[in-house]
Amino acid sequence: MTEPAVQSADPSGDVAARAWHNLRVLMHERGDRRRAATEALGMSFFRVKALRCIAAATTPLTLRDLAEVLLTDRPYATLVVDDLVGRGLVERSPNPADRRSKIVTVTEAGRGAAAEAERILDTPPPELYDLPAEDLAVLDRVAARLVAGC
Repeated sequence: MTEPAVQSADPSGDVAARAWHNLRVLMHERGDRRRAATEALGMSFFRVKALRCIAAATTPLTLRDLAEVLLTDRPYATLVVDDLVGRGLVERSPNPADRRSKIVTVTEAGRGAAAEAERILDTPPPELYDLPAEDLAVLDRVAARLVAGC
C-alpha cells in the first residue's frame, strides 16, 4: 500500500492522513457496496441515495428540499423523482402548504427497497471480520466519535 501524497510536518497530521487514506481505500476501493446496491435495486446509486433520503425523512420532502439534501439542482431532482414514481417507489403530490410546490413520500414498495439498500450498504467489508474483537471495539468507538456530530 502506498503512502498518501500529502504529508504534514506534524506527526499527528501524518497519522491522520495515513488513517484517512487507509479508510478511503477500505471503503471506496475494497469494500464499496454501492455496486451491489445498484445491481439489487436496478437503478443508479444516485437514485438509491434519493430513495433512501425520502424513506428516512420524518416529514414529506419538497422537491426543493430533496435537491438541497442531494446537492443537485431542482430539474435533476425532478427527473430522479419521476423515475422513482415510475417504479412505484415514491409518490408526488401537491404541497398543502404551497400548492405551487410538490412533496415526495415513499410508498410501501419504496420503503422495502430502501431497507434492502440499507441492508446491503451496512454489510461490512470482509476485512473487518478478520480483526480481533479488541481492535473492532476500538474501531467502533473511534468511528462512533467521528460521526457523532453528523
